[in-house]
Amino acid sequence: MQLYLPIAELSVNAFALLGLGGIVGVMSGMFGVGGGFIITPLLFFMGIPPAVAVATGANLVVASSVSGVLAQLKRKAVDFRMGMVLLIGGLLGSAGGIWVFSWLTTLGQIDLFVQLCYVLFLGIVGAMMFKESLGALLRARKPGGPIRRSHVHYSVHKLPLKMKFRASGLYISVIPPMLAGAGVGFLSAIMGVGGGFIMVPVMIYLLGMPTKVVVGTSLFQIIFVTAFTTVMHAVTSQTVDMVLALVLIIGGVIGAQIGSRIGLMLRAEQLRILLALMVLGVCLRIALGLLLTPDELYSIAPGRLP
Repeated sequence: MQLYLPIAELSVNAFALLGLGGIVGVMSGMFGVGGGFIITPLLFFMGIPPAVAVATGANLVVASSVSGVLAQLKRKAVDFRMGMVLLIGGLLGSAGGIWVFSWLTTLGQIDLFVQLCYVLFLGIVGAMMFKESLGALLRARKPGGPIRRSHVHYSVHKLPLKMKFRASGLYISVIPPMLAGAGVGFLSAIMGVGGGFIMVPVMIYLLGMPTKVVVGTSLFQIIFVTAFTTVMHAVTSQTVDMVLALVLIIGGVIGAQIGSRIGLMLRAEQLRILLALMVLGVCLRIALGLLLTPDELYSIAPGRLP
């Protein structure tokens, strides 16, 4: 069944969109990520203009994150105090990202910039997560192997303005989580992502948060930052396609509940290595799209193609 998208100005298969939303919802429930890093590139591949994909994909991130948080709340696995600190930074970063997005749109460079951002960030984060997760998995299987401490003191923990985060068992400065939130908020505005693929590793490896509260806390912050981003995109660039968003949301909400149940069946190391492989796969696909010759060659400059 073909569905016309008024803002994107093209027709797509409605069932394919439902399936995409469901996949992202499953990922949200399993990994604590909003899923924007996968839905936005997939929308690229379906022919949705990058500016519309970025702005509209944030709607699905909000919906799947809400569904995922509700599942985590039942397990009391959300650190609200940490979530609020991350949120403050996220809103500030998102506001800056919206301004940069609008500026690049006027220059006509937003499509290339968004795709380059995906290749850069997904490649770095995916490689780091895969290396650490694989090492942790191998150590866990080795009899008598070293056990990773749940909380390691890093230099960032010596910074001022410390606060107690009882749900996470931490007493650290609010500066690192606020800066992390600002960075993720900026990426949310530029790339249409919730930022969980960066926030989750930061919370585990930099802040030292226990894995059991990372998923719920990440989703809590993602909800409000991406909601703010969506509203700002709608106001400043009018690139939010609500028909596309509605179909994706329906699939995403259902998928998130399924993903939260699947996540309970896997160990933390297994979840992290699966997320790393998924991140690297998306990165490779986007990179190939930038490097390979497109199916349709065209030029905006006067003259003939060589």
